[in-house]
Amino acid sequence: MQDQLEIMHGSLSVKVPSKLFSGYDAKLDSAAAEEFKEILGSRYPWLSANSLDVLIETARKKYIETLDEETSGLSKVERLRRQGKLDSAKQQLRHNVERYPEDPDVWYALGKMLCETGRTEEGYEAFNRGRSLFRK
Repeated sequence: MQDQLEIMHGSLSVKVPSKLFSGYDAKLDSAAAEEFKEILGSRYPWLSANSLDVLIETARKKYIETLDEETSGLSKVERLRRQGKLDSAKQQLRHNVERYPEDPDVWYALGKMLCETGRTEEGYEAFNRGRSLFRK
């Protein structure tokens, strides 16, 4: 993950530290975010409290988007899994396999999901596919 996320707020470009967020769901470190908003507010006094909140939320979305790109979509799958949306997670994994067919991690995640949902034969096939890609 890059150290800073470049966010546009109107014509203003702001670099937001990615360390304000953590995990697959981009959990906000509230104390660090408040400190950062104070700094921004002092540099750009015309920004309202609401504008600063919008800027932080935009950075959070950018963090999630970047994380999804860097993990070949596996972070999105994990978010869906944690929300209990297993069918959506499975569908996303199938999409990821089509999009990143040479990524062994995607195949491993699909195998794990299939095994967890009782489709062990298909799960083992996905594990084997991932293992064969890893050896290349």
